[in-house]
Amino acid sequence: MKKIIFIFILTALVISYASAQQTAAEITFTFTRQSGSASNQYAVWIENAQGQLVKTLYATRWTANGGYRSRPSSIPVWVKLSDLANMSRSQIDAVSSATPRTGTVTYAWDGTDSRGAAVPQGNYVMVLEGTLRWENQVLYRAPFRLGQGMVSLQVSVEYQGDSTAERGMISDVRVRVLR
Repeated sequence: MKKIIFIFILTALVISYASAQQTAAEITFTFTRQSGSASNQYAVWIENAQGQLVKTLYATRWTANGGYRSRPSSIPVWVKLSDLANMSRSQIDAVSSATPRTGTVTYAWDGTDSRGAAVPQGNYVMVLEGTLRWENQVLYRAPFRLGQGMVSLQVSVEYQGDSTAERGMISDVRVRVLR
């Protein structure tokens, strides 16, 4: 029995280590769904040091499937940077899904670009953009150096618009670099 428990623990440690080696960086935050319309839209992506999109990790399906056309204020930074209007259906499907339920969400970056090619060590930025309500936006940014090893990052936040009521939609944002 002790041998089985030891093998189980060792296997769990190996799987955990291998998973951490594949994940280059991750963002975790609390998402609280808002009632009503013109809210609950967000996107998570990686930029290089020049501000160019490296890879989208997630975008809410409504915006990605064309909702930005009827509501241009829906995650406008990502829409423009991703060149969403020229993305294929398969590209959109690869990065978008339904808006999650209220709770803690985590998105991991594997250190590759949108084509799946490994990116070089260097400076990158983890970005989270949210549309809180209509023109009220939030933008979280966490610059980091890929290859610096495991570290938790300082995350800056910038709000646009005049409403503070929906600022709780995205909270407790944490970013970690794992390699």
